[in-house]
Amino acid sequence: MRMFSSAQAKNHFGELIDAARLAPVAVTKYDRPFVVVMAIEEFERLKLQAVDEKNLPSPTDENLKGSQ
Repeated sequence: MRMFSSAQAKNHFGELIDAARLAPVAVTKYDRPFVVVMAIEEFERLKLQAVDEKNLPSPTDENLKGSQ
């Protein structure tokens, strides 16, 4: 996984998001991984995969819309 320091992420934000569109990118703080930046499509895929694996209702199910 590609890594950016927090300073690099700030100073090269365009490069960070371009890289994150291709594969998740870790951003470090004090030389330790702190957050991951990824494409929204990958995030949505992982979110749906987690719901499927737990046999939970999808966040888009009708039964959840009434609670908003």
